[in-house]
Amino acid sequence: MESIQSILAAVHKASVSTRQLSLEQRKNVLIRLSELLIGNQSDIITENQKDLDKMKDSDPKKDRLMLNEERIKDLAASLHDILKLEDSTGKILRENKSDNGLRIQKITVPIGVVGVIYESRPNVTIDVAALCLYAGNAVVLRGGSDAEYSNKILVALIHQALSENKIDENTVQLLPTDRKFVKELLEAVKYVDIIIPRGSQQLIDFVRSNSKVPTIETGAGVCHTYVESSADLDAAAKIVINAKTQRPSVCNALDTVIVDKKIEKEFLPKLLKGFNEFNVEIFADLDAYNILKENNYPNLKKATEENFGIEYLSQKCSVKTVDNIDEALEHIRKYSSKHSEAIISKDENKCERFLSEVDAAAVYTNASTRFTDGGCFGLGAEIGISTQKLHARGPFALEKLTTEKWIIRGSGQIR
Repeated sequence: MESIQSILAAVHKASVSTRQLSLEQRKNVLIRLSELLIGNQSDIITENQKDLDKMKDSDPKKDRLMLNEERIKDLAASLHDILKLEDSTGKILRENKSDNGLRIQKITVPIGVVGVIYESRPNVTIDVAALCLYAGNAVVLRGGSDAEYSNKILVALIHQALSENKIDENTVQLLPTDRKFVKELLEAVKYVDIIIPRGSQQLIDFVRSNSKVPTIETGAGVCHTYVESSADLDAAAKIVINAKTQRPSVCNALDTVIVDKKIEKEFLPKLLKGFNEFNVEIFADLDAYNILKENNYPNLKKATEENFGIEYLSQKCSVKTVDNIDEALEHIRKYSSKHSEAIISKDENKCERFLSEVDAAAVYTNASTRFTDGGCFGLGAEIGISTQKLHARGPFALEKLTTEKWIIRGSGQIR
């Protein structure tokens, strides 16, 4: 294949009929897709294993790539969560009648054709296709070569669900993984209305620099948790261990623990049993390094400047000690990717200050950053976590897959 123009043109054509689908038609596709996922679990796992076999066990992306029975069931269940959501299209946002008799409405409508570029996460194939379709959009998927076999079988099931409901299969299309087509997609202003990159900072930077199509970034997560001096240290330890170890390969996992020096000697040892269980490699500043070394933590290294501001996506984290909340806030300002940040504290004033001053899509008090997720926030599913401020911020889900349109009904008025 020399060009993807014919694919993009077909999706663009399909988008005209897609935005006219009734809510019942859109629901029927998702219901059938959920059934197909459960009914084809063994085939999905077989194809997914072909992708897993290509990846080294040491690669932190392998966990994100894996599909097993539990994850497939979760994917099927997430489709039913989407079905519970209010239809995001056709809402009247504003309505008035002008002095000359024009009836003016502002309504929500589908964006049109959504292009999504993503890496190593076949669950994104289902989430994105379902959300885009439920909001009346057509979608162009460009998954990574790491998940090629997984994505192909999932899109085949999506096409089956569309076909059985007499909907154009071009509503959802998967592009070839050849990198030469990425730039063509990014320049397809005639056919694609928006591009959403979901993956590494390198991918996001490439899309930002090369796309002629408007983009919404679902950014990399460099997530901090600040343990303030008044914190319940046992509760803080549980939160930090959860945020780091529960699923380290995702964007809302903790990357840096910031610890008040007033409690560092008491608090840091409380992390060691949990961290050691998961063999977490710690890059600690001088104060933290000395304390952890005295406590014989085995997987310990001295932190350098390069160990802060990193999205580790693995069982690694850095530790920074600070004198007060001012230093903590300054460290977050310097290194945050504006994804998810947390403070653990009993001081309500400091908690409120943290919530007010930290510039991020999701800001927490006394909870794990692992909750930054469309499902956890009651949005059904998500395309990603947007770290920018225009159009969408935080979990980018159904409600943000629409735009606005003005409808004006006249009776012969002229100006």
